[in-house]
Amino acid sequence: VLPDDAMERLARRVAASEQRHTGQIRICVEAGLPTSYLLRHAPARERAVMLFGKLRVWDTEHNNGVLVYLLLAEHAIEIVADRGIDRHVDAADWAAMTARMGAAFREGRFEDGLTQALEEASALLVARFPRDASTLTGNELPDAPVVL
Repeated sequence: VLPDDAMERLARRVAASEQRHTGQIRICVEAGLPTSYLLRHAPARERAVMLFGKLRVWDTEHNNGVLVYLLLAEHAIEIVADRGIDRHVDAADWAAMTARMGAAFREGRFEDGLTQALEEASALLVARFPRDASTLTGNELPDAPVVL
């Protein structure tokens, strides 16, 4: 779906975004659900929540990590936000972000859709968790998208 150069650009965008806020954003792209999920008819959301934990997006100083999860086989998009940021954002805002990503993906604009979602998530994080001299937390999580 995304060539290596697009993945590198997304990693740089995540890194640049995180210079403006104390949140951590991870992008995870998975081709299909593992067999154990398929056998249980588990929804994409369940897998996204599990990966939110496995990728340690929950384990940030301010509990303000955001995971953007794409499940290619099911054309599913999930956004999982930690409690620090989620309590400030309406579910409708996350859903709208997901819908805009889906629209871009249907047009074959995967990098554009992810970039837009990254910018929107960044704006939400900047509004609530801006980086300043008192919040010099280093980069807590890798910036590169994860492909499973």
